[in-house]
Amino acid sequence: MTRGSLSRRDLLKGAIALGGGGLVIAAGGGAVIAQSSSLASKNTPTPYTNMFRRPPVLMPYEEGVDDQGPFQKYRLTQKFGQASLVPGLTTTIAGYNGIFPGPTIRVPRGTRSEVRIKNSLTVNRINGQPFSTVTHLHGSASLPQYDGYANDHTLPGQCKTYKYPNWQPARTLWYHDHNHRTTAVNAYSGLAAQYHLTDRYEAAQLPQGQYDVPIVVSDIAFKSDGSVAFSDDANSGFMGDVIMVNGVPWPKMRVKPRVYRFRFLVSSISRSYRFRLSTGDPFYVVGTDGGMVPKVNAVESWRQGAAERYEVLIDFRKYKVGQKIELRNLSNKNNEDFGNTDKVMQFEVVADSGAPDTYVIPTTLDIGPVPWTNRGALDPMKLKPEMAVARRTVRVQRKHGIWTVNGETWDDVEKSDFKRVLGNPKPYDVEIWDLVNESGGWFHPVHIHLIDGQLFSRNNTSGNKPYAWEGGPKDVFYLGENETASVLMQFTTGDGNDGGRYMLHCHNLVHEDSDMMIQFAVGDMMNNDPIHADPAYPDDSPEMPVVYAPSYPLGS
Repeated sequence: MTRGSLSRRDLLKGAIALGGGGLVIAAGGGAVIAQSSSLASKNTPTPYTNMFRRPPVLMPYEEGVDDQGPFQKYRLTQKFGQASLVPGLTTTIAGYNGIFPGPTIRVPRGTRSEVRIKNSLTVNRINGQPFSTVTHLHGSASLPQYDGYANDHTLPGQCKTYKYPNWQPARTLWYHDHNHRTTAVNAYSGLAAQYHLTDRYEAAQLPQGQYDVPIVVSDIAFKSDGSVAFSDDANSGFMGDVIMVNGVPWPKMRVKPRVYRFRFLVSSISRSYRFRLSTGDPFYVVGTDGGMVPKVNAVESWRQGAAERYEVLIDFRKYKVGQKIELRNLSNKNNEDFGNTDKVMQFEVVADSGAPDTYVIPTTLDIGPVPWTNRGALDPMKLKPEMAVARRTVRVQRKHGIWTVNGETWDDVEKSDFKRVLGNPKPYDVEIWDLVNESGGWFHPVHIHLIDGQLFSRNNTSGNKPYAWEGGPKDVFYLGENETASVLMQFTTGDGNDGGRYMLHCHNLVHEDSDMMIQFAVGDMMNNDPIHADPAYPDDSPEMPVVYAPSYPLGS
């Protein structure tokens, strides 16, 4: 049988493997596995009973200034940890520093960072394979050897030091696993966290400190003993029945009558969401994947797929102390939902002893002067179609039972000795890529590494305009069923611009692992070999202590 194809026997095998809680749902020639947890009632989490918590902020172990400018150095260890995710039971997770989400890293723009990541994992408890990892800082214009190339493996007992230029405007990035063929199971096990790039323009215009809140949304299913349940036998997707926010099932957050900024990241491996407040009040979209939007739009809900980031403001000044507001999930076509997957978290307004909040919600935002380097980078939101020197079509579809991009897969890339590319633009070239979903009953969040793109056209009911929440730079493009999205992008690493090879793939991570990934090159494709230029190395040194920044009170 062709690799990636799905027969009736495979469907039955998937259903049997999952047991009574598993459903295999056919869609568009494939299937998604939707699994309800098999927890006892006493161990089943109840929405809005657990307090919200923020991931800790990791402090650098060294910082200073050298002949290249300011720098910060960080240490992370990929290791197993025990988490209290459901009542009365513990769950073994594989996380950065043994926690999920991993610690948030915050770096000022213009400060280079080195992140030393040691793999202290052994065998993945879900698939029984050696726990090889690759770390991708999603949203960073990194050189290929530090971009988390899928075959740049860090094996158990090895370490890799990733170097990030951090020249881009302020934004919400995230780091997660990208190991070929096990990205979904590795990320599902817990290898995901936010990384914030800050600058003075963002700090002057958007809420900071306690009122700047990371939100990592995921879904999960549990076995009766509290361990995670997972299967990707159908090669098409996995959706659980418990919605987690920062590793807490359906938490309750105490908020003051102020304006809060929420940095939403969907780290689910397959599910997408449509967020809405129970009051019907608006969110104000102030940021997308690549940073602040030029024009702030108010929306009652927005659609968000895996790996997308949206920064929104919620104005709690209009509510009374004691009032409770739910953040709900209206879901999207071709998700598989359960009894409580329409809920995400709850806000409870509490008294504020400080002075009244006088923050004025902006209508426009200014990212500061460009270029941000002296090498020719342009503001992606000011690109024009007439600047494009080429136009390419990127077609995602299920072909002969295999997930493909332009009819090709990562297997084709591997067989070419990693030389096969979609295209080879020159540094600083501007191109238009038309992203076309021809896979029937599926949505695909398509991620293009390296670039910040301007989504300027969609074939939707809004007159071929992007949706109101898509008005900023993006690197993940949600392709709903039979949608086409046209994107303007410039190709620049901002770090010498000597180029190399970068990936493009579906961020339904089960699709990615089923080979829905290809690559492109910028400039000389043989520069900065992503596998061999700076590989992982053996490391048996003892784990060093880490320091976290002071945290805010639990539940706020």
